[in-house]
Amino acid sequence: MAYSPCPNDTFVFDAWAHGRVPGAPALDVTFADIDITNGIAERGPDAPADRDGLAGLDVLKVSYAVLPWVLDEYALLPCGGALGRGCGPLVLTREPGVDLTGKTVAVPSERSTAYLLFRLWAADVLPGPVGEVVVLPFHEIMPAVREGRVDAGLVIHEARFTYRDYGLHCLADMGEHWESTTGLPIPLGAIIARRSLGAEALRALAEAARTSVRMAWDDPEASRPYVRAHAQELDPAVADQHIGLYVNEFTADLGEAGYAAVRGLLTRAAAEGLVPAIAPGALDFP
Repeated sequence: MAYSPCPNDTFVFDAWAHGRVPGAPALDVTFADIDITNGIAERGPDAPADRDGLAGLDVLKVSYAVLPWVLDEYALLPCGGALGRGCGPLVLTREPGVDLTGKTVAVPSERSTAYLLFRLWAADVLPGPVGEVVVLPFHEIMPAVREGRVDAGLVIHEARFTYRDYGLHCLADMGEHWESTTGLPIPLGAIIARRSLGAEALRALAEAARTSVRMAWDDPEASRPYVRAHAQELDPAVADQHIGLYVNEFTADLGEAGYAAVRGLLTRAAAEGLVPAIAPGALDFP
């Protein structure tokens, strides 16, 4: 399995990764940024290893935006991912009120949900198209904006809590725009597993993820060493805020509202020509 070292993922999967979920399949965990896991999923479960030596992964944390390209090979698990309210990506600039028409924008991935939400926002709000889009690891985006190497940056995760430390301004909140125009929660990160494992194994993986989430809620202190070990540069209070924002009822079960949000995002994006349309039933869990 591959997921990010971010506090929400290490919190959610701590119990499972450390063998504390009764009857759960044992995990061999690889930490990877979302752009890497998106690429692994797009290449498919039987593709040769990438430049980091990653291949043959059964379960991945990916962006919801990548689903239209991978649902033939992977099933969406109904739990373990990140959806929510008030937790969307932000567009940051050095000065307030910047018109991004023709400007350079740094993004964490062109296959990320953050970028998809940005494209939908830009189509609704900006008077003209943005200029160059530059892909940077998310921890490099705020320094790039601060130093003037890009005009704006699309940020995710804990940057919501730390961007002021860089002297930056929030130009727009992509989640706020999404929620105000749809009324739906914001779909960010998904857990997918290779369909070739079979329905019984997929159900076992989903149950393990769901149980791991609930165990983390029942005993938050148990996960702290794992969270801190992989977020060493993050203030513990910020890590707690991060977990509180991204781990919620949708992490335990997408439910009707969660599935509606995912379908809404992908349907609207397909209508704008940003992603391929998904087949009927492609999101159904075995």
